[in-house]
Amino acid sequence: GLRFKSAPLTGMHSGVLINHREMPSQDDVRDSDGHNVRGEGLGCCGWTLVILSGILVMFSFPISIFFCIKIVKEYERAVIFRLGRVTSGRAKGPGLFFILPCTDSFVKVDLRTVSFNIPPQEILTKDSVTVAVDGVVYFRVLSAISSVINVSNADSCTRLLAQTTLRNVLGTKNLSELLSDREEISHSMQVTLDAATHSWGIKVERVEIKDVKLPLQLQRAMAAEAEATREARAKVIAAEGEMNASRALKEASLVIAESPSALQLRYLQTLTTIASENNSTIIFPLPIDVLQTFLTKGK
Repeated sequence: GLRFKSAPLTGMHSGVLINHREMPSQDDVRDSDGHNVRGEGLGCCGWTLVILSGILVMFSFPISIFFCIKIVKEYERAVIFRLGRVTSGRAKGPGLFFILPCTDSFVKVDLRTVSFNIPPQEILTKDSVTVAVDGVVYFRVLSAISSVINVSNADSCTRLLAQTTLRNVLGTKNLSELLSDREEISHSMQVTLDAATHSWGIKVERVEIKDVKLPLQLQRAMAAEAEATREARAKVIAAEGEMNASRALKEASLVIAESPSALQLRYLQTLTTIASENNSTIIFPLPIDVLQTFLTKGK
């Protein structure tokens, strides 16, 4: 007595298929509203022109073969337009591919990694210090179709976006953070650029900050501050040394006071040190007690 209905199951399968078809691929091209623009066909007139072009190629064979077969290198891809529309779902290449000379045109895209220098940018940091910062960016084309259709000049747009991103990111940092946290700043710029250029088919691989140029007056002030800090540290170390030396002398005086002969031995050791340096002057210490005896007799 059990009954099964197949309608909901069919609806579920159809819904799954629709969702699968709506998932964008790597080379999907969408308009400003997010709709896929490849679903539309060429139309009756378009297919008529394509058929006429194919007939022309057949009648002009083998001369037409030189205009129909194209070659792209291993690091290149070809985006083919047929009557202004992108053909197939992926870019062609590497190797040979076929086009119709009257209705097709193609654009070559280089997939190799490209590097460029960011010109020095005058940046006002968070603590109101003006610095000049430059850097280098490494990027490559990830989707050939998106880099041709979604942006007019992907290379130029990426360069301009890198300059503005450098100013925006460094404007939120202090001078001390800018000088010490370069790796973190570079990673933040790389993530920001990669997210902004994803729709252009660009993959930003690495961003590096090359140089941070400080104003001359600020350099002098920082140098003076560092020199004053070193001098203060040297004075503290010298004072600590004097204190330790005075404690050692105090302990030595207590030892000598307990043994009067130790003073005589110290005197002989001092004479030995002076004689070893080839000096003609010898100093004889005169005890204070002897002077007090002469002073008493004088009185």
